[in-house]
Amino acid sequence: MTYEQAACDDLKAFERRLTEAIASVKPITNRWRTVLALSTLSTSIGAYYWLSDPQTAKVSFIQSLYNHLLFTISSIVLMVLLLTGIHKKVIGTSIITSRVRIVLADFNMSCDDSGKLILRPRPQQNTS
Repeated sequence: MTYEQAACDDLKAFERRLTEAIASVKPITNRWRTVLALSTLSTSIGAYYWLSDPQTAKVSFIQSLYNHLLFTISSIVLMVLLLTGIHKKVIGTSIITSRVRIVLADFNMSCDDSGKLILRPRPQQNTS
């Protein structure tokens, strides 16, 4: 086996492992996106009903939150999700690919969003 064949096999193995890693993160990322979207939607709907209720201006703040439990609970859930770092879990695949692109740039390579390697042409050397 020549040096070029070994390097090519190594690149193929690296590409397979990278696509596997990205593919395994995608279902988790999609699940967290769904959780975040549902939480945001329920908070928005609850806020609409809370703000459009004429009784909100007449009662105390605590009482108005108690009257609109959908808004109260979904707001608390959304805050807990954001404090626990859901924003990082939602963009997990893009974090991985951006860090891999930074490392691969040293080797005159890149990758797409699914982890497939992109080989760039070799830079021209001046032979003057």
